[in-house]
Formats: sequence, C-alpha cells, structure tokens
Amino acid sequence: MRHTDRAPRGTATHGLAIAAALVSSLALAGCTATDPDPGPSPSAAASDPASASSPGPAPSAPSGTEVVATGLEAPWSIAHSGDLVVVSERDSGRILRLSDDGSTHELGVVEGVAHGGEGGLLGLAFDPQGRLYAYSTGADGNRIQRFEVDGDALGEAETILDGLPSAGRHNGGRLAFGPDGMLYASVGDAADPALAQDPSSLGGKILRMTPDGDPAPGNPDPDSLVYSLGHRNVQGMAWASDGTMFATEFGQDEWDELNRITAGTNYGWPEVEGAGGRDQGFADPLLQWPTAEASPSGMAIIDDVILIANLRGERLRAMSVAAPEHSADLHAGEFGRLRDVAAAPHGGVWILTNNTDGRGSPGPDDDRLIRIDLPSG
Repeated sequence: MRHTDRAPRGTATHGLAIAAALVSSLALAGCTATDPDPGPSPSAAASDPASASSPGPAPSAPSGTEVVATGLEAPWSIAHSGDLVVVSERDSGRILRLSDDGSTHELGVVEGVAHGGEGGLLGLAFDPQGRLYAYSTGADGNRIQRFEVDGDALGEAETILDGLPSAGRHNGGRLAFGPDGMLYASVGDAADPALAQDPSSLGGKILRMTPDGDPAPGNPDPDSLVYSLGHRNVQGMAWASDGTMFATEFGQDEWDELNRITAGTNYGWPEVEGAGGRDQGFADPLLQWPTAEASPSGMAIIDDVILIANLRGERLRAMSVAAPEHSADLHAGEFGRLRDVAAAPHGGVWILTNNTDGRGSPGPDDDRLIRIDLPSG
C-alpha cells in the first residue's frame, strides 16, 4: 500500500490566467510542467480520463518560500479562523497553535486518540462561529468532535458523530465546511473495500451534515449522512467559486484521482480504479495520476486554482478549475512528502510537510509549515 479563513476567490478567467502563469513560470523553485497527454509512456504524470512546540522558522529556505514553523511531529491538517492558526499532530493527538513568530504551543490534546498506522488525530476545520471540529480515531472507531476555543485553551469535547469505520489504513479524515454552511467529512473504506458500495455503511463515503452532526437538508437520502459513495480513501475536499466540489482520492496500485463531486454519485471503488466505469454507472475521475507520482492528500482552491498536496509524489500540483488538464508541479522533491495545503491568512499558500509519519525521510527541521507565493496572472 502506498500509498480555513478562506482567501477571497476570483473569477474562473482570473484562475485560468494564474494557472497559465504557473505552467509557464518554470523559474519558480522546483517547478516542472506536466503534459496532460501522456503519450505512449505508462509513467506519464497525468491522465485526463475524459480524453483518455517548535523553535520557530528555520534560518533559510529555497527561493520564493518562507519556513513558518519547524519541529512538528506527524502533522496532518492546517486550519485557521481569523488570526487563530492550528495544526493537528496525528500520533500525539495534540492540537498546536501557531504564534506570529513561528513558535507553537499546545492548545490542547484530544482525549482518547487511538493512534495506529494511519489512524490518530486527522482533519481539523473551523465553522463560521469559530468553533473547532476534529476528526480522530478512538477506541470504538473514527469520530468527529467539536470544541470551543477560549483564548489559548481548548474547551471540552462534544462528540457529534462516532462509530465511523476505522482501521490501520484508509481512515479518510478530512473535514471541510462547504459554501452551503454544511460540514463535509471523508470516511475511508477502513481497508474493507466492500464498505464503499454498501449503502448501510458510512465507510468509503463523503458525508454531509449539519454542524450538529445531523443529515443535511438536500442530501440524496434525507435520513442519511451519505453525500457520495464508492470512495477508497478521500483526503482532500474543496470548492470552486461557483460552488463546484472537488475531492482527491488515493488509488490502490494504478491510479490516484481528482474527482468532481456531485450528490448521490457513485465513484466506483472497488469495482473500478481510475477511469473506465461509465458503462457500469460509475463516474470517471476528472483527472488521474500514476500512484508513484501522486498520493494526493490535502487540497485547496484559491482564485479558482486547484492546489493538491502529494505525499509519495512529493510535490504541490496546481491546475485551473477552468482547464484542469493543464497542470504544473511546484517544488517537486524539495520538501519531501506534503500532507496539506491551505490559503495563508495574509496572502500566499501554506504547505504542510509530512516526513515524520514513518514513511518519509525527515530532515533536521521536519516537519515544517512552509509559505510559498504563487505567480499572479
């Protein structure tokens, strides 16, 4: 097995201009372009199925980047609400608050986190009221809890959903509030592929719920949390300016995916991996990549540019919502494994490395939160 206080969004045209600049601006440190037409090579970078407590910043960083924080231990998610910035640590169960000087301190520890393999404290998200939501693995499965944040302290946990399938692999774990104000959660197949097609299970699904954990109005089944199904292990969710939802998904041996998510749609796992499921009633991915060059985890959409943090692929992949078949690979191989990406509160983009999770090769300052600038249109 391999493997947000949002920035203002622009128009699709502006996003396309930025993406074009990304693809052409190869002078950016570590940036390489990928051809959407893989040709005869089986190792092409992308395939279009439609057509086929830290000490503070490090003293230096590659050109065009700024190391914001160092010394993080198996970090998984970045979230921020106004000036409050937090990072989750998978294995320790700690939620860290980032200070302006790059130092971190413990905001709180999520009690009862049962770390093992890919399980532990995973995704974080703030609601519009500034309450913090956390997805974590407990003794009886994965769960979603809500916390009030009072100054520098984390309040008592309020569990809004529990008993989600869990395992040493494929826990999903991403949380995000959509433009509709509803809470979305990705739940992996928990290493039991059959769950993804089982309508009675929440495994292998994207869930949509109210902030209190109830089925959201407008769900395909009004009595169910399930929004979409047939997923193996979704770890990234984001929305374009027009409300279109996208998600990243880990494949098994061949193809990792970027999917356009719509209510009630079945994305095929485990009956199909990557494209080729339309004749069976499954949605094909918008884009797919060989697993050795991707393992797509967190994602963000900024000015209608899709940004995907890749673990095994060790790169930030960027593409326009308007023309996703044209992409650019940013900082490939410079920082190691990338787990999450988010809009930085005062401009630019944050990326979160993940070299201390047992699968990377950590450097002396890892793991790190790094700010990068994107070329403008």
